[in-house]
Amino acid sequence: MTEIMKLRIKFRKYGPVRFIGHLDVMRFFQKANRRAELDVAYTGGFSPHQIMSFAAPLGVGLTSNGEYMDLEVHSLTSCEDVKTRLNAASVPGIEITSVKILPDKAGNAMASVAAAGYTVAFREGRGPHFDLGSAVDRFLAKDEILITKETKKGSREINLKEGIYEMKVVESEKLYLLVDASSAGNIKPIQVIEALFSENGETLQENALLVNREETYLGNETDALLPLDAIGFDSEEAYRAASGDTE
Repeated sequence: MTEIMKLRIKFRKYGPVRFIGHLDVMRFFQKANRRAELDVAYTGGFSPHQIMSFAAPLGVGLTSNGEYMDLEVHSLTSCEDVKTRLNAASVPGIEITSVKILPDKAGNAMASVAAAGYTVAFREGRGPHFDLGSAVDRFLAKDEILITKETKKGSREINLKEGIYEMKVVESEKLYLLVDASSAGNIKPIQVIEALFSENGETLQENALLVNREETYLGNETDALLPLDAIGFDSEEAYRAASGDTE
């Protein structure tokens, strides 16, 4: 059986590319992987496709410094070479920033996500009329922040407070949010900001936010949050040494 290695590829998404959806990002990487001539592993059957998965797909219109894709390959020259090849095959607005070889027992990108950090800015003239710093303090002091969340199975009431791990004002009129991004929680920044405005008697204007995902995190045994690329190896030699394969 041919050996398979799994790569975790971190990338940025910015500029006009922020307006393309997740399915288009998947199609882009399928083509980029071929243009980069990576030794990608494919599924079997009559319609084989590249074996890849993405962590917490980004909403349309959002930018990010912390997107992740897991890709299975049969071989590679080096992680740095994969990064260079993919960036050469990429387009303005998608930049590969790191490549790691994952341990054999690592979970896939989607299943590993525990939280995400965001910077939220307001478009000119669409920010709050209340003091943001004191409003955030009052907001976080509440025991419950109840909102109605729409799901595929209908609407349900959730306590937003449980999914907000950190919230603070940065650079005067910007906010930093660290929120639950797991499949069970999946708090979106706009839900938090809408609730903050509502608590202060205001309604968030349409298209008021400029949201950038700064990082995507996994949890570990100590409940500490680590970037998804905190695990893995920078070289095949380190990967094989950790796996006990010295050949």
